[in-house]
Amino acid sequence: MKDYRPIIGITMGDPVGIGPEIVLTALREPAIYKACRPFVIGDAQRLEAAKKCTGTGLNIRTIDTPDSGQYECGSIDLLSVFECDPDNTYWGKPTVQTGKAMVEYVIKAIDLAICGSIAAIVTCPINKMAMRIAGYAYNGHTELLAERTKTDNFAMMLAGDKLRVVLVTIHIPLKDVASTLSREKIVKTISITRDALDERFGFEKPRIAVAGLNPHAGEGGMFGDEEENIITPAVNYAKKQGIDVSGPFPPDTIFYHAAKGRYDAVVCMYHDQGLIPFKMIHFVDGVNTTLGLPIIRTSVDHGTAYDIAGTGKADPGSLIAAINMATHQAVISQKRSSQNIL
Repeated sequence: MKDYRPIIGITMGDPVGIGPEIVLTALREPAIYKACRPFVIGDAQRLEAAKKCTGTGLNIRTIDTPDSGQYECGSIDLLSVFECDPDNTYWGKPTVQTGKAMVEYVIKAIDLAICGSIAAIVTCPINKMAMRIAGYAYNGHTELLAERTKTDNFAMMLAGDKLRVVLVTIHIPLKDVASTLSREKIVKTISITRDALDERFGFEKPRIAVAGLNPHAGEGGMFGDEEENIITPAVNYAKKQGIDVSGPFPPDTIFYHAAKGRYDAVVCMYHDQGLIPFKMIHFVDGVNTTLGLPIIRTSVDHGTAYDIAGTGKADPGSLIAAINMATHQAVISQKRSSQNIL
C-alpha cells in the first residue's frame, strides 16, 4: 500500500551541540512516526556518541536515499553526509570541521527538498561563529536557505499555538533598525506572511497585526516618526491589496491581543521585539519557520547549548513541535497541490 506520510528530513545541527541528543530523544516518540516519515541528515558516529548520553538505545540505520528508509519507531534512518574525526571532536567544542559538517547537512537537505525527494526540512541548532570559522559568511540558516533556493523575498516566523510573529529585520544591531526599515520591506513582509498563513498554515482569511517601532507606536510623532512616515503607509498599501492587516499598534499591547486570538500573526519591526514576547509564551515548544521559500523549512527555536551538550539533559520539545509543524505544512501543501491539479 502507498505510504502517504510525508518524508521529513531532519538536519542534525552542530555535531558538538545538543542537536544529536534531541534528535534521539524526539524520535523516541511513536506519534511522530504515525504522522510522518522522519530521517536524519548528519553523522553516524555523533549519533552513536549521543546514544551514550541519552540512553535511548535506538537502532541507527544508515540509508542512501530517503526512499530506502524503514521509518519505524525504535530505529532511526540516517543519511550520513559528513563524518567528523572522533579523536578530535568533543561536546561543546566547535572546530572548523564541525562548522563545515553542520553546513553540509543543511545543503544536502535543501537539495533533497528542491528536487522533491523530501516534503520538508527540519533543522536542529547551528552555531553562527562555527560557521564563520569554517569559512561560511552566513548569519544563520535563513540566509543559507535563501541563497541555495535562489529566494529574494523571505521572512522569519516564530510560531506556536498561541502566538506567531514575523520579523521585518532579523539579525542586525538595534541602532540600525530605524534606518533599515522601508515601506517596501514592510509591505513585502506583510504579503509573505499572508501567503504563508494561507498556503502553509491553512488560514483562509488570515488576520495580521503590525507592531509599531516606537513606544506607544510613536504617539502621533511625539516619540518618533517612523510610524507616520513608513509603517502606516505600508499598512495602508497592503490593505489596498486586499490583505486583512491592521496597525501599527503599540508594541506593549499588541502581543497580548494576538495571543488571545484576535490576530493570526504579528509583523514585528525587529528581532527582539517579536522574540521576547514569543519566548515568554513558547520558550519550550516554539518553532522557527522560514516563509517565502519554495520549500518547507521549520527549526527549533533555541541554540546549540554547548554548556549542557553531552549531558543528556536537553529538552526535545521544540524539535518535536518543529517536526509536527513541518508535517502539518507538508500535508496542507500536498492537499493544495492536489486541488490545483483537479
